[in-house]
Amino acid sequence: MNGGHDLGGMHGLGPIDPEPEQGEPVFHGEWERRVFALTLAAGFLRHWNLDESRHARERQHPADYMRNSYYENWFNGLIALLIEKGLITQSELDSGTVIPSQAPSPATVLQAADVETAMLKGGPVNMEVDQAPRFLIGDSVQVLNINPEGHTRLPRYARGKQGVVDDHHGAHVYPDSQALGVREGQHLYSVSFSAAELWGQDDKNDFRVSIDMWEPYLDSV
Repeated sequence: MNGGHDLGGMHGLGPIDPEPEQGEPVFHGEWERRVFALTLAAGFLRHWNLDESRHARERQHPADYMRNSYYENWFNGLIALLIEKGLITQSELDSGTVIPSQAPSPATVLQAADVETAMLKGGPVNMEVDQAPRFLIGDSVQVLNINPEGHTRLPRYARGKQGVVDDHHGAHVYPDSQALGVREGQHLYSVSFSAAELWGQDDKNDFRVSIDMWEPYLDSV
């Protein structure tokens, strides 16, 4: 979807002022650490997947998304999912008190002793699909100019642009469907674009940008 989360190439937002990686702390406050832990622990309840979680953050009003800090957006997305999936009620959230008779029994619970193992294991997203890849390395492709209402990993600044397939990563979970609870695989490619193609002919910098894109985002040139 188009929203406050997709800012690549947007004008009027001022210069980027990143914190130096060697000096930036992992968490800027204890509350950020707790939000991160809560989000992971709640995800292990298996009521939603990673792309549903991302889309929950994106569904905020753009003004809220841009005003919030990174982990405030995580927190708001988590609250939305907990309520939508029936794990808590709005009254419990407002009061800070659990109503035992309404609390569902989780099928899976992440135990503290299992956190390190679970984090190192991860969750592979590569899949086997029957259809052959539509594009080959070296093919010229056109990115579809779409404005989906749901979740997508297709950045707005690349829509309608032409690039070249640099690599084929095999088939992976298609996030646009996964956010709707439908697990399907689509071929995933690395597509290379010139700076001039993405940012306009006035950009004289001689560099290229590579973006991983699923097959439904692309068409032949």
